[in-house]
Amino acid sequence: MSVPQLPLPAVLLHYAQVPPRNAVVVVAISALAAHMVFKRWEVMNLLVVSTLLLVLPTIVSSLLVPHFGALQGLGLGFLIFFGTLLSSITLYRVSPLHPLARYPGPVLAKVSKLYHVWRIWPGKQHIYIQRLHDRYGDMVRIGPNEVSIRDASCITPVLGAQGLPKGPMFNGRHLWPETHSLIGFRDPKEHQRRRRPWNRAFNSASVKEFNPIIQARVHELGDALAAREGQVLDLAEWIGFFTYDFMGDMVFGGWTHMVRDGADHNGLWKLIKSGLKVAFVYEHVPWLSYYAKKLPGAGSDVKQMRAMAFGQTEKRYAAGTTSRDLFYYLGNEDGAEKADPPKAVVMSDGVTALIAGSDTTSSVLASLFYCLLRSPEAYARLQAEVDKFYPRGEDALDPKHIPDMQYLEAVINEGLRLFPAVPSGSQRAPEVGKGDRVVGPYFIPEGTQTRVHFWSVHRDARNFSHPDTFWPERWLIAEGAQAQPAGFVHNANAWVPFSFGPSNCVGKNLALQEMRMLVCHLVQRLRFRFADGYDPAQYERDMEDRFVVTVGRLPVVVERRDQVI
Repeated sequence: MSVPQLPLPAVLLHYAQVPPRNAVVVVAISALAAHMVFKRWEVMNLLVVSTLLLVLPTIVSSLLVPHFGALQGLGLGFLIFFGTLLSSITLYRVSPLHPLARYPGPVLAKVSKLYHVWRIWPGKQHIYIQRLHDRYGDMVRIGPNEVSIRDASCITPVLGAQGLPKGPMFNGRHLWPETHSLIGFRDPKEHQRRRRPWNRAFNSASVKEFNPIIQARVHELGDALAAREGQVLDLAEWIGFFTYDFMGDMVFGGWTHMVRDGADHNGLWKLIKSGLKVAFVYEHVPWLSYYAKKLPGAGSDVKQMRAMAFGQTEKRYAAGTTSRDLFYYLGNEDGAEKADPPKAVVMSDGVTALIAGSDTTSSVLASLFYCLLRSPEAYARLQAEVDKFYPRGEDALDPKHIPDMQYLEAVINEGLRLFPAVPSGSQRAPEVGKGDRVVGPYFIPEGTQTRVHFWSVHRDARNFSHPDTFWPERWLIAEGAQAQPAGFVHNANAWVPFSFGPSNCVGKNLALQEMRMLVCHLVQRLRFRFADGYDPAQYERDMEDRFVVTVGRLPVVVERRDQVI
């Protein structure tokens, strides 16, 4: 039995007058037009995107329905539309017409940033980009609209006061879109305004007021490690416990007691670690975060973290001012601002401080002890200096001698050079509509996402002699405290572990004081060695770059020293 043919709607009868070849051309031209819209405006609005990627192809594909039937006509039309769209995008991005065509890089990286995400997903972004620079040179195209720079002369032009504003990666790193933390502000003026209380908190005078908080937590860590004398323990984990406990005190007047408990009982660390992996993807594909956060059930970990942080914020407000901590300044308890910030803003900035101040410092300290254990001569020289300034009976938590401890400073500087907390740098971009920029010898079209790759700059022989070697003496030589060997190279301007310029690490002074006091105290009280059977090379193999560094295990055995106080 034949199937009766239903009459075509009037509009499709009109479409039937369009020859199939012309219909295909219309579909293809519509796809090219959609590409032009995305290229020009980078639209994110869900309604506009749906119109361009669903409504438009449906309408133009209807021209094929009278000739091929509804299912085949629409299917063929969508295939032509998206095939043309993707081909147009691909050909443009790899063509000589693209503004970044002059800069070399992997072909697939030029086509889509998803390729970059795939390559770095295992956590080796710092190594991957370093190898790209070794292959292609100082300027490498790592995305369709992104470049990485290894040229130290570009640090100031990119990151300095007259440099480039923050790039779109920060759109993908918002913990919660409705309340931006300090790190999320891309507008330089707004960032400067929101940074004022942070600047007050972390100036040299204020940091001295935080010494009692540092001392209490460092002493607690020293006691915990000493109590486990002779045991194999993960030093990286214990340092992480310390930094989270300390920053919890700094931000909320107390939160965790990981050192006391020897574990993360409230799950805070686990929540943050899982969030770092998600934010790492969103950083490179910001539009993905825009849509992912709209999905039902999305961000359950973030919501749990938010609830915990709000609880701690309320507790700190209820407790009032008992000492000057970071919250004292973020909450305007010093009265320096005309109006108090909303609690949601204080909470958001507090969580940012907790994460930024914990993961960064813990990774650097763990890597520092790793370097010392792999360099017995450096370890012995540091221990001798600590014993000189803090002999038996002297409290190494009293920072009075720290300004005179040159080798301690050299050790910390060298650890920061080899293992910066943010090895792949912080993205910048010339603002769209404000014109192109010239950075050193490089032309940067407006809107181009730009990074100075700190890891590669720090390990460039043009900046530092023996760049891959832990050699604290280089800092003493540069200061004139030791004789300079032939061919010595030391470019202090290429050392940027805390970034550079108006958006640099605002907590630099606190982090350095924390590291100095912890290293002095632990080196005075304890002696460390690698656990038997441990391959030290495994430490660097386990290290991951997910914007901030995460480290693996550092198994050591702890022994008390004769100079225990």
